[in-house]
Amino acid sequence: MKFGLRLRGGLLATLIMFGAPVVAPVGAVFVSSSALAQTVQSISVEGNRRVEVETIRSYFKPGPGGRLDQGAVDDGLKALIETGLFQDVRINRGAGGQIIVSVVENPVIGRVAFEGNKKIKDEQLTTEVQSKARGTFSRAMVQSDTLRIAEIYRRSGRYDVRVTPEIIEQPNNRVDLIFTVEEGAKTGVKSIEFVGNVAFSSYRLRDVIKTRESNLLSFLASGDIYDPDRVEADRDLIRRFYLKNGFADVQVVAALTEYDPEKKGFNVTFKIEEGSQYRVGAIDFRSSIPNFDPSSMRGYSRVNVGSLYNVESVEKSVEEMQIEASRRGYAFAVVRPGGDRNFEAHTVSVVFNIDEGPRTYIERINLRGNTRTRDYVIRREFDISEGDAYNRALVDRAERRLKNLDYFKSVKITTEPGSSSDRVILIVDMEEKSTGDFSISGGYSTTDGALAEVSVSERNLLGRGLFAKAAVTYGQYARGYSLSFVEPYLLDYRVALGLDLYQRQQLSNSYISYGTKTLGFSPRLGFSLREDLALQLRYSIYQQEITLPNYLANCNNNLGTSAFNPSPAFAASQIPPIDLTSSNGLGCYSDGEASLPVRKELANGKTLTSALGYTLTYNTLDNNKNPSDGLLVDFRQDFAGVGGDVSYLKSVIDAKYYTPLVSDIVGLVRLQSGMLNKIGSDLRMLDHFQMGSNLVRGFAPNGIGPRDLNPFGTQDALGGTKYWGASVELQMPFWFLPKEVGLKGAVYADAGGLYDYKGPTSWTTTNEVNVPGCIPSSINPSSAGTCTGLVYDDSKVIRSSVGVGLIWQSPFGPLRFDYAVPLSKGKYDRTQEFRFGGGTTF
Repeated sequence: MKFGLRLRGGLLATLIMFGAPVVAPVGAVFVSSSALAQTVQSISVEGNRRVEVETIRSYFKPGPGGRLDQGAVDDGLKALIETGLFQDVRINRGAGGQIIVSVVENPVIGRVAFEGNKKIKDEQLTTEVQSKARGTFSRAMVQSDTLRIAEIYRRSGRYDVRVTPEIIEQPNNRVDLIFTVEEGAKTGVKSIEFVGNVAFSSYRLRDVIKTRESNLLSFLASGDIYDPDRVEADRDLIRRFYLKNGFADVQVVAALTEYDPEKKGFNVTFKIEEGSQYRVGAIDFRSSIPNFDPSSMRGYSRVNVGSLYNVESVEKSVEEMQIEASRRGYAFAVVRPGGDRNFEAHTVSVVFNIDEGPRTYIERINLRGNTRTRDYVIRREFDISEGDAYNRALVDRAERRLKNLDYFKSVKITTEPGSSSDRVILIVDMEEKSTGDFSISGGYSTTDGALAEVSVSERNLLGRGLFAKAAVTYGQYARGYSLSFVEPYLLDYRVALGLDLYQRQQLSNSYISYGTKTLGFSPRLGFSLREDLALQLRYSIYQQEITLPNYLANCNNNLGTSAFNPSPAFAASQIPPIDLTSSNGLGCYSDGEASLPVRKELANGKTLTSALGYTLTYNTLDNNKNPSDGLLVDFRQDFAGVGGDVSYLKSVIDAKYYTPLVSDIVGLVRLQSGMLNKIGSDLRMLDHFQMGSNLVRGFAPNGIGPRDLNPFGTQDALGGTKYWGASVELQMPFWFLPKEVGLKGAVYADAGGLYDYKGPTSWTTTNEVNVPGCIPSSINPSSAGTCTGLVYDDSKVIRSSVGVGLIWQSPFGPLRFDYAVPLSKGKYDRTQEFRFGGGTTF
C-alpha cells in the first residue's frame, strides 16, 4: 500500500526537568519554569483563525492559586496536539515572561472524493472513512482512512489493492482529499485441503465449511473469496461437525493460509486431530437442589444410550432441562453436563448435574445497531425480560431466534455488570442487512413447460417483522398471481398469522385435455410446538372451473337434428350398430371428445370449495436445502364441506428419511400415502388424486391410475381416492469433480399405486334417448345434447421403475434430470422416461 504523505506533529517523547528547556518532537517549544508565573487569562494566542482563543486557553489547567506550573503547560500542549485541530503548536516566551501559544490550524476539508473504484461504490466508502467534507483535516486520520479502504477491499477478496491519498490545497486554508484506488483482481481460494481426516473424506468436509474453491461459475457467488474471518469460522464448523458425530476429543489444530503467486490465490489447509469416536455408555441425572427430583428431567434428554455421542444433543438437552426447571419455580437452577470417557470401550457416560446457580437478575436489556427494526420486534424473541432471573439457556435461545429471523448480518448477546453484584445488563449487538427482494425467476419442466415469475417481497416490512410478497407467474401452461402476508406474532403471542390470495390458471397440454381456473383465499395459523415439531391450521376457500375447447364436447345423440353425432354407447345400442368410422357424417369422434367427468364439470360451471385443514410437520433434517441426515414427516388433512358445493375428507402423509452411508453416499427412503373419503355429496373428478412422475418416476404426469377407455375420446386420467408410494434412493458425489461444482448422481427404485375412482360414471337425462351418460344441451346450444357412458380402467396394478438421476445445486438454482425405466405398469398407463425440472432467481 502506498502512502505519499509526511506526518507532522506528535506526542511529547521526553520531559527535561529542573529548568532545562523541554524539546517537542516537531516544532513545539516549551519554556522554562522561571517564565511560568502566569495565569490562564494572561496566555497570549497567535495564528488561530477558526478556533476561539478561550477554547485554546481552556486546555491549560491551573494549579493551586490559579497559577500555571510546568506540568499544567505540558499537559495543555499535549491536549492541543491530540485534538487534531492543529498542524503545529509552539509555546514561546514573550516580554516579561508572558506565555505565547502559537498555532497553525489544520485545513478544512472541502470535499472527499474517490477515483478508480468500480467494485465498491462511493457511498459505501464515504460511510467508512472518518475524513468528512467540512471537517478538520488530519494527516493521522487520512492514514487511518487509507488503511480502512484497503481493508474493505481485502474483505471483498482483492488483496492487490493500492490506495493513495492526494491532498489538493485550496484558498482560505482549505484542501480537497482524493483517494485514488487501484483495485486489482479478485483474490480467491484456489485450493482447500484437509490433513489428518480419516473418518470423513475431504469431499464431505468441504460441504461443512462456508469457504469454497474458485471455479468457472464463481462469479455468480462469493464463497470462493478469501476471507480470514470466514476461514477461522470454518475451523469451528469442522470442530462442531466432528463433535456431533461422536469425536469428543477432536481438535482443529490450525487453518493455514498461503498465497500462491503463480495461481494468484490462496491455498487453505485445515489440520485436524480426530481422536476416537465415542458412543453414549450411560446417562445419569443428579441434583443438589432440595426437593428437586433429577429423574424427572429424563424425559427432556435427547441423548440415548448406545447412540453416537452428540454435543448438539447434549446442549439441546441442557437447554430443555434448564427451561423446564425454571417453569417449575427453580429460576436459578443451572444444568451442567459432564462426561466420563472410557478410552478402552470408546464410550462416554453423560451426567446432567442440576445445581442452584448464582442469584442474578437482569437489570436491563440494551439494544444496539437496530436502526430500522423496532425494539419490540427484537424483545419479543426473549422469553425473559428485565427484572427476571438471569437464565443463560433462555439467553442463548433468544440469540438463536434473532439469527433465524434473517434480519441481521450478525447478532451477539453479551453481559455487563449491573448496578450491584447480583445484577447484569444484557447487551444485544446487531448489524442489520437488507431484507427486501426483487427477483425475476425462470424455469422449465417437462410438466409445466417454460415458466417465468416476477416477485417483490419484504421480510421485515416497516421494521415491524412482517412478511409480504407479491408474485406474477406466466408460462406455457401455467399462469397466475399471488399475494401473501404473514404476521409472525399474532396479538403478541408466538402464533403466526398468514393470509394468501391467489389466482392460478392451468392450460390444457399433452397430458390433460382440459384447463382449470382457480381463484382462492386462505388464512392460516402456524404454531411451533417444539424446535422439531410444527403445526399449521388453515381455512381455504376457492372457486374452480374447467375450460374445454368446443370440439371436445360436440357429440350428441338426437336423431332429429342435422348435427347428429352419436356416442360409442349409442352407436353400439342400435340395430344394426352404427359404424362410427364410416364417412357418413357421423364421425364426430374423429377430432376427439372429452371424458364424461370432464364434460360434467364443464356443465356444472364454477364450483366453490370451502375447507378446514391442518398440517403437522416433524423435521430433524441437518440441512433443509441439501439434507444428508434426519427425518422429515408431513401429515395433512383437509375437510371440505364447511359451506360450498363439495364435501370430502382428504388425508395425506409423506415421510423422508436421510442417512449417511459410506464414502459420502447418502441414502434416502421415502414413503407416501393418501386417502380421499366421500362425505355427503358425490365426489368430483377434480377432487381425486392425480399421480404420475410425482409418485413413480418413469411415468408421465397424470400417467398412472384410473383412465377413461373411450377409444374415440381423449382418454383422460380420472384420478383415484387412494394411493401409496415407496422410493429408495442413493445419492453420491462425483469424486472426480470439485465439490464447488455442486453435482451429484442418484440411483433409485420406485413403486406405487393409484386406484379406486369414485367420481361420476353416468349422466342420464329424461329428454334424451335413454342411454347412460346424457349431458344436457346447455353445454353445447347448437346440439340437442351429448350422451356418453363412462367405461374406465381401475386395475390395482403395482407400478414400479428404476432409474438414474443427475442433481445439480447450480448457481442458477436447483436442477434435476431423471431417466427412469418402468418395470411394471397398467395396460393404459402413459410413460415418460426422461424428466427435467429446475429454476433460478436472478
